[in-house]
Amino acid sequence: MSVRLLIVEDDDAIAAPLLRAVQREGYEVERVAAGQPAIDVVTAGGVDLMLIDLGLPDMDGLDVCRTVRAGGYAGGIVILTARDGELDRVVGLDVGADDYLAKPFSLSELLARVRALLRRAHRPAVVAETVETPAYTGPDRRRATLSDVPSAAPAAPAPPAAAPAEVPAPSAASSSAPTASFRVDRAARRAWVADQELPLTAKEFDVLALLDEQRGAVVTRETLMAEVWDENWFGSTKTLDATVGRLRQKLQDGLAPIKLDTVRGVGFRLEDA
Repeated sequence: MSVRLLIVEDDDAIAAPLLRAVQREGYEVERVAAGQPAIDVVTAGGVDLMLIDLGLPDMDGLDVCRTVRAGGYAGGIVILTARDGELDRVVGLDVGADDYLAKPFSLSELLARVRALLRRAHRPAVVAETVETPAYTGPDRRRATLSDVPSAAPAAPAPPAAAPAEVPAPSAASSSAPTASFRVDRAARRAWVADQELPLTAKEFDVLALLDEQRGAVVTRETLMAEVWDENWFGSTKTLDATVGRLRQKLQDGLAPIKLDTVRGVGFRLEDA
C-alpha cells in the first residue's frame, strides 16, 4: 500500500520543489495551500504524514496541528517554518508535531526525517524475553531562500483457558505487561486501556512501547533519544519532554492503571499505579 503525504504550504515557490522531491521518492502526495482544507483532507482519512508550514493565510499552522490531533489523527507531522526560536519549536512539539525543521533546509535532510518517521510508524514488533511470562510480539511571511530547497480489534483475547476457567489466556499480540486492563500491541502499534484504544502519535507510541518493555525500570533519556529519535538527533531534548508530557496526559485521561514517572536527571519509568 502506497504512503500518502500531505503538504500544507501556501508559497508556490516552496511547494513545487517539495512536491517533486517527495514524488521522486515514490510517495503519493497532495498539496493544499491553507489550514482548513488541510484539516478536511486529514479528517477524510488516509494521510500517513503531514508537512506543514506555520504561516498559512487562513490560520496558524499550530492550530491545524492542534485540531487534527484533537480529532484523533495519529500520523506523522513535520513542521516547516522560518520561525526557528526554541520557544516556537517547543510549542509546535507540545501541540502534537513529531519533528520541526527550520527554513532554509536541504531536501536531503527533510527526506531523511520523513523516512525516519515513516520507518518508526511501520517498524516491526520488538520481541522481549522474560523468565516467567512469554514475550509477545506484541503572521510571519518569510522570504524564500534555499540551500537545496526554497526557504521554505486489538487482537481479541484468546478464549479462557480450560482450567482454571476464570483465568483468560493472554493475547498473542499483546505485550507482556502484567496489568490486564492495560496492554500495548507492538505488532499493530496500538495501546489499550480495557477496550478503549489510546489515540497515540508515532513518537508517543514508540516511547510508550520502549518504557513498557522495561516496565518498572528506569529508561534513561539518552536511550529514549537514541531509540526513538535516532542517535544522530541534534535537536533539543525538550522534544522528549514534550512527547512524554502528552503521553502522560493521554494515559491519565484514559484512566490507565499505570503511571509514567520522571526520575529527575536520569530518565523515565512506567509502572503499575
